[in-house]
Amino acid sequence: MMLLTSTWTAALLISSVLVNAYAPVGRNNQQTRRHHSFTRATSRIAMTSSEEILDCIVVGGGISGSTLAHNLNRGGADIILAEARDYLGGNVKSHETEDGFIWEEGPNSFASQPSIVRIAYELGIADQLVFADEALPPWVNHNGKLHPLPKGQGGKGPKGQLELVFGPNGVLKFGLSGELLSWPGRIRAGIGAFLGHAAAPEGKDETIREWVTRNLGEEVFLRCIDPFVSGVYAGNPETLSMKAALPKIARIEKYAYSIDWNKFGAIFYGGLKRQVELTKERKADPPAPEWPEFEYGNPGSFRKGLATLPNAISADLKDKVKLEWKLAKVEKSSDGLYIASFDTPSGVKTVKTKTIVSTLPAHALKGVLDSVMPDASCLFDKVRSEIDRVGIHYPPVAAVTVAYPKTAFKDIELDNDFGNLQDLPGFGSLNPRSEGVRTLGTLWTSSLFPDRCPPEYNLLLNYIGGSRDPEIANLSDEEIISEVDKGCRQVLLKDDAPEPKVLGLKIWPTAIPQYELGHLEIIKELDEAESKTPGLWICGNYRSGVAFPDCVTFGYDHAKVVKNYLDKI
Repeated sequence: MMLLTSTWTAALLISSVLVNAYAPVGRNNQQTRRHHSFTRATSRIAMTSSEEILDCIVVGGGISGSTLAHNLNRGGADIILAEARDYLGGNVKSHETEDGFIWEEGPNSFASQPSIVRIAYELGIADQLVFADEALPPWVNHNGKLHPLPKGQGGKGPKGQLELVFGPNGVLKFGLSGELLSWPGRIRAGIGAFLGHAAAPEGKDETIREWVTRNLGEEVFLRCIDPFVSGVYAGNPETLSMKAALPKIARIEKYAYSIDWNKFGAIFYGGLKRQVELTKERKADPPAPEWPEFEYGNPGSFRKGLATLPNAISADLKDKVKLEWKLAKVEKSSDGLYIASFDTPSGVKTVKTKTIVSTLPAHALKGVLDSVMPDASCLFDKVRSEIDRVGIHYPPVAAVTVAYPKTAFKDIELDNDFGNLQDLPGFGSLNPRSEGVRTLGTLWTSSLFPDRCPPEYNLLLNYIGGSRDPEIANLSDEEIISEVDKGCRQVLLKDDAPEPKVLGLKIWPTAIPQYELGHLEIIKELDEAESKTPGLWICGNYRSGVAFPDCVTFGYDHAKVVKNYLDKI
């Protein structure tokens, strides 16, 4: 029984990480549905000229900035949204070809959360939402075989929990006949999950590898968590901070120790306690009835790709969007207003405003805030000698979309009656570093959402590079495509598969901010700098989370912060 339950715990933790690691928790959806109007009271700031003075400038038109601008504008604030590129969306770019392929240059999907469904409803694009089959599992490539991670079948409430445990791809089957974890690995996981584990070193900022290994053992880390971290963060779990990068999972240990009789912190009980709380929170605060139905954490997108959202925001904001405006400098005038200078195609533009919110990448702020918030330099010059890093690190990642005929895929039946590999019945495949595949992970795009490619093809989005493979930025396009094709052949394709149909290759030289050791100290310094400079906020996905729903939820939450400030001045 202990062997089964240890596997159950490991699988539940893995599922929690894969599905909910970045999901907002404890949000108040009732507040989300209210529309806040910004008070138009006379400002106490002295106005020294008749020129227009904005309520807020949002700098950076990625998902964080564009959703923030949407919420501020919807609340009645006088804003502009300034973006250095010629489009909104940041790393989110969707494409459609004349021969029927829809593909992404960056993120491929989101974990469904109320904030995303809400904003889609507000923008009139809720009918374009699409959701994946909830039963489709992620697969892990190990020892030349694809192994499914446990997943339910889409049941709601208690039924879904029963499916996760007893279903055809449930935890029991994973424990009895699955081959991803060895029996010694399951026993080690069971000890940490149900009996206890070594206490966390006092005062130490643990890496993801240290935390998982201490709690569940090395095998769970190497075969399950390591490929997940590589796929989501393009990061190195030996430098990523557990508390910073995966705070919701790290908190499970605190929940475990909060149970009086659980003296050794067995994490299964902590996870169970948090799950019960979360279920109660969601029942007490359900989504609005007019929203489309969705399941928390289920992969989602829009029919024509993720860029549907920033495109809709751009259309809604109209001339309040200022494209190709690059922030050059922020100053403060004698009357207490902020003066933002932008380099634009038509020359330097200077704008006065009561508040500024930056959602720019950390490295883009160098020299911009020197006169108003010099201590923000910790974002790009803070030395962290223990990991040989200066400032917040953004490693390069290449997103490569390729298609192959379905007949080019291995004609094999997958475990747990999921069917033939040629139909790609899953979310995608992850590659542990031990497997010798350079590609971090491959999303099975054509299986997730409808009409992504002609029916005779399978469409794959591959990510390659990251913190442990920065050399990818030095390769030619041909070399990168060759590496991706090699990885597909190692894991998915027949030996005689044809050359790939290459739809897109995008190298993001500074892709994803890394929440590494010392990250929380940097954010603490930034908090202190902000407290001395009211009305100026330095935000972004290095602060509120890298996942798509984190960015959308930030846009709602921080709009309330700005509103409260404007109401008081």
